[in-house]
Amino acid sequence: MWIGTAFALAAGLAYGLVFVAPVLLPQYPALLLSCARYLAFGLIALPLALMDRRQLAGQARADWIEALKLSMVGNLLYYACLAAAIQRAGAPLATMIIGALPVAIAIAANRRRSAVVLARDGRLPWRRLLPSLMLIGAGIALVNHDEWARLDADADPMRYLGGALLAMGAVACWTWYPIRNADWLRAHPGRNPRVWATAQGLATLPLAVVGYALYTAWAGGSGSDFALPLGPDPIRFVGLMFAIALLASWLGTTCWNEASQRLPPALGGQLIVFETLAALAYAFALRGQWPGAATSAGIGLLVAGVVWALRTRPVAAVAAH
Repeated sequence: MWIGTAFALAAGLAYGLVFVAPVLLPQYPALLLSCARYLAFGLIALPLALMDRRQLAGQARADWIEALKLSMVGNLLYYACLAAAIQRAGAPLATMIIGALPVAIAIAANRRRSAVVLARDGRLPWRRLLPSLMLIGAGIALVNHDEWARLDADADPMRYLGGALLAMGAVACWTWYPIRNADWLRAHPGRNPRVWATAQGLATLPLAVVGYALYTAWAGGSGSDFALPLGPDPIRFVGLMFAIALLASWLGTTCWNEASQRLPPALGGQLIVFETLAALAYAFALRGQWPGAATSAGIGLLVAGVVWALRTRPVAAVAAH
């Protein structure tokens, strides 16, 4: 339990970095940021794959198809939605909507009816799960209220709401991803979580290459004045993409896989709140300011929700039934 929690914390600190790139590169389209990040992830995975080639060779065709599905939804689509949301609504609001992930994942994971899953993971009793979900939900609501109040009088509400909807799309993607990923890892306890992260990087590479090529071809053909192929700030762009690919995509995914092998999805999913807390810290550091009273209270509620969640233990399938 505590080793899994430590890995989840490390993953959250790494994942929080992905909220930085859209803020530092506001002139770059979200789809291009997503394809570039995972193109870099795939390139980093290539030399890592040479070290793990024996274990990767043991992956079945079904495993590679699963890695491809996880990469499409949990990597490319998720980050395209998230980056666009941050550029439209700002990092703190997008971060706090993403902060709904612990609630969404816990509810989705706890509602599964598969006999195999119930026998393996048990179920978290709703009466014990509810207090942590309520604390996390209240924390999210407080910060969202504070961010809405900060909007300038001449800010475009529709752009803000569009960003909120895109963030909700990101929540949907990453509600599906950790449950599906955890199911695969817990069904294959002998597999190395690091190798599974590398496999996802390899699966992402061709998708990212095609996506990047299609976007640049479309932008060039539509007469866009965006400087192709690396944009107006190529050094910062390439550096950030490779840094995030290494720290968040590979290292973060490796740590999250380690946590997923040790924790039931309904409990592990709540610990993705560490990503929310890290992203908020990074966002306010970039702003050069401390969070306001309401935001600070919301963060306190989030932390209290995590502490409460760690006290909850799954019960056996028969007892849950």
